[in-house]
Amino acid sequence: MAKKTVAKKKPAKDNAQDFSKYVRRFWMLFAGGVFAFFFMFLLASWGALGEMPDHTILENPKTFLATEIISSDGKTLGKFYLDDNRTPVDYEELPKQLVDALVATEDIRHYDHSGIDFRGTMRAIVKMGRGGGASTISQQLAKQLFTKQVSSNKIQRVFQKVREWVIAIRLERQYTKEEIIAMYFNIYDFGNNADGIRSASRIYFGKEPKDLELKESAMLVGMFKNSSLYNPRPHRNPEGVKNRRNVVLAQMNKYEYISEQLKDSLQKTELDLNYSPESHREGTATYFRAYLDKFMKDWIKKNPKPDGSTYNLYNDGLKIYTTIDSRMQEYAEDAVARHMPRLQAEFDNQNTPDRNKTAPFLDLEPQEIKDLMNASMKRSERWRVLRAQGKSEKEIVASFEKPVQMSIFAWKDGQPSEIDTVMKPIDSMRYYKSFLQPGMMSMDPQTGHVKAWVGGMNYRHFQYDHVKQGKRQVGSTFKPFVYATAIDQLHLSPCDTIPRQQITIEAEKYGNPEPWTAKNSDGRYDGFLTLKSALGNSVNTATARLMDKVGPEPVVDMAKNLGITSEIPAVPAISLGTPDISVYEMVAAYATFANKGVYNKPVMVTRVEDKNGTILYQFTPETKDVLSAEVAYTTVNLMQGVVESGSGSRLRDSWRANQTLYKEIITGYPYELTNPIAGKTGTTQNQSDGWFMGMVPNLVTGVWVGAEDRAAHFKHISYGQGASMALPIWGMYMKSCYADEELGISKDNFEKPANLSIEVDCAKWKGNGDEGTNPADELDGVLDF
Repeated sequence: MAKKTVAKKKPAKDNAQDFSKYVRRFWMLFAGGVFAFFFMFLLASWGALGEMPDHTILENPKTFLATEIISSDGKTLGKFYLDDNRTPVDYEELPKQLVDALVATEDIRHYDHSGIDFRGTMRAIVKMGRGGGASTISQQLAKQLFTKQVSSNKIQRVFQKVREWVIAIRLERQYTKEEIIAMYFNIYDFGNNADGIRSASRIYFGKEPKDLELKESAMLVGMFKNSSLYNPRPHRNPEGVKNRRNVVLAQMNKYEYISEQLKDSLQKTELDLNYSPESHREGTATYFRAYLDKFMKDWIKKNPKPDGSTYNLYNDGLKIYTTIDSRMQEYAEDAVARHMPRLQAEFDNQNTPDRNKTAPFLDLEPQEIKDLMNASMKRSERWRVLRAQGKSEKEIVASFEKPVQMSIFAWKDGQPSEIDTVMKPIDSMRYYKSFLQPGMMSMDPQTGHVKAWVGGMNYRHFQYDHVKQGKRQVGSTFKPFVYATAIDQLHLSPCDTIPRQQITIEAEKYGNPEPWTAKNSDGRYDGFLTLKSALGNSVNTATARLMDKVGPEPVVDMAKNLGITSEIPAVPAISLGTPDISVYEMVAAYATFANKGVYNKPVMVTRVEDKNGTILYQFTPETKDVLSAEVAYTTVNLMQGVVESGSGSRLRDSWRANQTLYKEIITGYPYELTNPIAGKTGTTQNQSDGWFMGMVPNLVTGVWVGAEDRAAHFKHISYGQGASMALPIWGMYMKSCYADEELGISKDNFEKPANLSIEVDCAKWKGNGDEGTNPADELDGVLDF
């Protein structure tokens, strides 16, 4: 029988020693872990785990700030930026519900920790991240400002997380809790060029952050999770954005920021976006902003920073304070948008293939059209780019004949739209030449401040500015310069009479190459008429007689003194408006008449500030005396006749003539403008350019309408005159301005100078009679006709 062996029991003392060994190891490991943890923090603070911001950088984190363009009424017209469309706001400008939504969703213990939420961190570790992340707002800000997203390498990710913790703690020491919240809202990229909360609220809802509603605030906070995934734009992820917004509302209810009833009601609502993209080719005052871009670049070249470096228009956060009034700019753009599609529809109707085989051109032979298109090709951006690439002329011309996919501009139901199509570039050029274009500028004559600037219909497709860049024949709008010269030299009255008969100015006089004869558009050459009636009805022969009396040189000098810088030949034909002049020049010149003979150079920028509010530029007015107040007032009185009984009379409610004929294009009628208005219509010889210059005591506005090429024009003057092409825009614009009483647009009479020696009240004039049957000697020898 085998002998049994019995295991001996270890003494209790030995068991205790073995257990204590494990305890010692545990505490050694724990202490080592704590040491490693803090040592990693120490390494991170030394920059061993990656570059760390120093104290100076923490005080001034480097962020790119867009330059902001501010209207005279304090609205943002647009911004200049390359990558970052960011304009910071202070904490005080953030609505309470926006801050509450952020704290409830991203960091409920924001006001209790010092940069790291250890409680949340332990929860995330225990649940392996399934219970949500543990990044505080301070950590997320640190990540946005100073760290970059690394690859999926877990060790690198740990190192980055430690760096974020260290930076978060430093941020907490450097800034208040409120400042950290504001910085986080300002730094985040909400997509679609919406960098920072201010751009986001403007782009997605068309309002400033302080005006955001609760559900709008919740949507924007929801985008912090992933602005690319939760993109609210149509055809992106609107349903996902709505769901994420509802999560934010639920979080706000969970932490008792809002009631459950309010949460439930808001979760049922739609996003109600007001998507207003902010790009250089879209938004308000696009043509003015393009002008401003060049103005600022020229200014920057001449004005370095104090340290000698150059200002960056797109990154330095400059503020440009302009004279543009956002309300008046809106009314101007609206008037153009209402009138142009109707005018274009009539133009297109007259240029259908069965009516005009050479559409949109009139009176051109095939070779002339070919030459015109060839010249346009060589001026095009496509030609310039291909030439810079070293392409031969033959290759470039061939490229214009190759169909390509493109988006083209079109009017659809009276609204601008785009059509995706395949077209030869040469055909698209001809297509675009069929569009009529507007140019419009409005200015306060007493200060020179430009209040509205519309350089075209659609900057995305038509980038040529017809306010300052474009110059076109001004037609009869030049005539007041002739009349003003004659009044100045000969002391004429609006009530003086003048023969209507035809006049020919001989070749020898004024160095003419050949005799020049002025003709009246209505074919009438009988009898006499007052100067007021002559200008009001734009009688060419009367203007030519005044030109013959005073001579071209004094008229050119008058125009130059009125601010016209374009070339004006000293020949009699200029009396009928043959020179090419810009809307910008014409408005400033007419403003001199309204400003009692004092010329004010147009002002667009009042001051420029840096991001800290330091003034870098402040404008200095440029003025000069051009006319006596008496001559200026008399000229204005003459132009009042244009609206009272001449070609501008349809601005009055009493106008009814040919209403049926023009109903397709006369937009906004009746205008019901019964207050004193001075103005002048202008129409060029072949109906290619239509003008209207109109003024009241504190606002002068000029409008031009025409096609890119003069060969594209209306066939008949009924539609191709300034009163049909340009005047409706002026009428609608002024009607809107008067409806907005806060603008303070004057309805008063033009101020009469004291001791006026020129009689302007024709009822008191001895001739007495607008059509002037009086003989020439009624002028008492002032003029020898």
